[in-house]
Amino acid sequence: MTATSDPEAVAPPGTRRPWYKTVAPRVFWPSAVIILAFVLATVIAPDAMGDAIGAIQETVIGTFSWYYMLIVSGFVVFSLWVGLSHYGDIKLGPDEEEPEFALKSWFAMLFAAGMGIGLVFWGVAEPLNHFAGIPNRATGIGDDEAGAQDALVQTFLHWGLHPWAIYVVVGLAIAYAIHRKNRPVSIRYALEKLIGKRVHGWLGDVIDVAAIVGTLFGVATSLGLGVIQIGAGLSFLDVVSEPTNLTYVVLIGAITLMAIVSVVTGVKKGIKYLSNFNMVLAAVLLLSVLVLGPTLFIFKDLVQSIGDYLQNILQMSFNTTAYEGEDGNAWQGWWTAFYWGWWISWAPFVGVFIARISRGRTVREFVAGVLLVPTAVTMLWFTVFGGTALYRELFGQGGLVGTDEDGASTVDTEASLFNVLEALPGGTLLAIGAVVLIVLFFVTSSDSGSLVVDMLASGGDPNPPVWSRVFWGLAEGGVAIALLLAGGLSVLQTVAILIALPFSIVMIGMCVSIWRDFRGERNSMLRIQRRMQRQELTEHVTNSLIDEGLVEPSDDGQAEAAKTKS
Repeated sequence: MTATSDPEAVAPPGTRRPWYKTVAPRVFWPSAVIILAFVLATVIAPDAMGDAIGAIQETVIGTFSWYYMLIVSGFVVFSLWVGLSHYGDIKLGPDEEEPEFALKSWFAMLFAAGMGIGLVFWGVAEPLNHFAGIPNRATGIGDDEAGAQDALVQTFLHWGLHPWAIYVVVGLAIAYAIHRKNRPVSIRYALEKLIGKRVHGWLGDVIDVAAIVGTLFGVATSLGLGVIQIGAGLSFLDVVSEPTNLTYVVLIGAITLMAIVSVVTGVKKGIKYLSNFNMVLAAVLLLSVLVLGPTLFIFKDLVQSIGDYLQNILQMSFNTTAYEGEDGNAWQGWWTAFYWGWWISWAPFVGVFIARISRGRTVREFVAGVLLVPTAVTMLWFTVFGGTALYRELFGQGGLVGTDEDGASTVDTEASLFNVLEALPGGTLLAIGAVVLIVLFFVTSSDSGSLVVDMLASGGDPNPPVWSRVFWGLAEGGVAIALLLAGGLSVLQTVAILIALPFSIVMIGMCVSIWRDFRGERNSMLRIQRRMQRQELTEHVTNSLIDEGLVEPSDDGQAEAAKTKS
């Protein structure tokens, strides 16, 4: 078998391929080399890598933050246009095929895709950070009641329609390729209409390599955030006194091992069971805080915040903090630009997942479900957790926002969730549940990410070999460790922004490819409809002429137009 990245190139029947030929070599090995080189360089010289990443960040944020803001807002417009246009009737699969999953199950899985370590990590921390003005007040959010409202609405922006529009673009392009055109599970085929046969060459390889590296760094960023919060939870529960890098490394190693066991057992066993239990635990925690916290305030705040979000979404979507100078750049790197980069780096992973579960849906159903359902759930999540924290800070005992030696506001980002839970009845039990939830999110993110990366690296094989599943699981854990050693949370955020830059270009190409595919299919459907209409009109006119005696019917029952009555 020759070295190729073409998924359709397989060994002859009855032969057993060597382990190193069970993957797409021109995709697997470049991706592995890039990732391993980063891990080794960071472990050997963490300070130097941290400084280098920071220097690159300043350049990227200062130069491209406007670009991130523009394209992500463009993805929202594109998603709405596709869903509301006549292209919305196109089926993601054969025309007569029913959806593979019932609506209830499909919504539940979309909800599962929208949940993650990041949502648990930032559920309390982000609204508090905005309220406290961290890293600065470049967006004008104050520290009063109006500022608390603005803080929650800003959080809605980062977790609402915009990230899910990113997933719509990637998921729709992949779903159309694999369900409508019967292509393998590979990012390259989402651009087939744009680049043609080059999907089988080096350009297709580069696309898949960018998707793999972006996905792995995006998942590793979430894993890094998760392990930092697990350490804070263990400290809150007095299991450890003060988390250190060694604590984080041990935690990543232990939970990565759990993820490897899960991914080896496959989707229908380990991943499925863990995901279902995770969903139940997340719902229990959400409802517990809703009931035990300021319930009436939460409901009122939810309705009010949704209205404020809809009223200001256009202005916030294009707010590049251009007049705030260095403070504006710092704020973008800490928040909006970071989030847009993070979501883009996650897009191949989540896109493949939602494409996989959406067979048989129409484009309109896909867009409506992916945009609206997860957005509604995340708004509820942030209002329950973030709203509870803001209520305590404004009207309760406070203590969630402090000050440092220079008088600047501070928030214990990693421990803020546990600080909120502590003040509720049964706080210790809730904190234990939160730690378990984070661990399970860690595992399900890692195992699902490993499986998706492995499918891409194996040329679209839906059942990639076990050894490569283990390899990518270890790689994710290694990258998470390397990022933490290089500088913790700030480096995790920076790398997500950097790694998304090349894949954002792929996403723009996906939009063009989707438009061309849909336009071509729509034009074909219109030609067929016009031909059928002409045939029906011809038959109708002919039958009318026969009935009036102007023509004579032929032997086969069709009108013989040549024989006209003089």
